[in-house]
Amino acid sequence: MKARKPLRRSRMVAYFSKLEPCLIGMEACGSAHYWARELSKLGHDVRLMAPQFVKPYVKSNKNDANDANDAEAICEAVGRPTMRFVAVKTVGQQVIQAEHRIRSRLIKSRTALTNEIRGFLAEFGIAVSKSIGILRKALPELLEDGENGLPGNFRVLLA
Repeated sequence: MKARKPLRRSRMVAYFSKLEPCLIGMEACGSAHYWARELSKLGHDVRLMAPQFVKPYVKSNKNDANDANDAEAICEAVGRPTMRFVAVKTVGQQVIQAEHRIRSRLIKSRTALTNEIRGFLAEFGIAVSKSIGILRKALPELLEDGENGLPGNFRVLLA
């Protein structure tokens, strides 16, 4: 371990640019891939580790958890010959990962919304198949049908 002092994000690049290239270990968490790329540009050998692989090296209990103890555990873990490291993602890989996660979230949200709408319609005695396509086709027809018992303010919500 080179130093035992807190370091703000705004000072990271300046601090590490003054050091000779060295081995840097980090937990693979939010912003770790960004920092790994930035520090690698400075010539450092950056290794990311999954937090669950670093945890066994923490020497304190949960009540004594702090950044210094975590840093010491990371320092210990990065030097272990059997440690499994996480590959640093490129910007392109992170974009693809974000696209997949956002698409997955949108699909889940769409499914939840269609299930909710079908449930509301069932409360008014209207059964619609689970198919999203069938629901899309049925909604305009249900809104036009003035005899199906749907209240006006509910029709506004569906429109």
